[in-house]
Amino acid sequence: MITGKQRAYLRKIGHTMQPVFQIGKDGLTDTVIVAIDEALEKREIIKISILETAMLDTRETCDEVAKRLLAEPVQAIGGKFVLYRKSSNEKYRKIELPKK
Repeated sequence: MITGKQRAYLRKIGHTMQPVFQIGKDGLTDTVIVAIDEALEKREIIKISILETAMLDTRETCDEVAKRLLAEPVQAIGGKFVLYRKSSNEKYRKIELPKK
């Protein structure tokens, strides 16, 4: 669980990012979940876009993906959301969260 201060720090990082994935009309398929999982492992923080054709609620989708991948939902606005998960591989760890 991350604190409000840490979430604000992650929102700041996520603000300047471009979406890495787009969720389309097929919704949250296993393939999409696996791809997001791999990206989170290597990047730690990612932004995902939900296309209008997907007919999904951004907040619900963000929470569902976070739950399935044991990630932290950082922000969900409009058709985009940001997720964070500390990498289990030292080689990929880039983000140093502020102290609690």
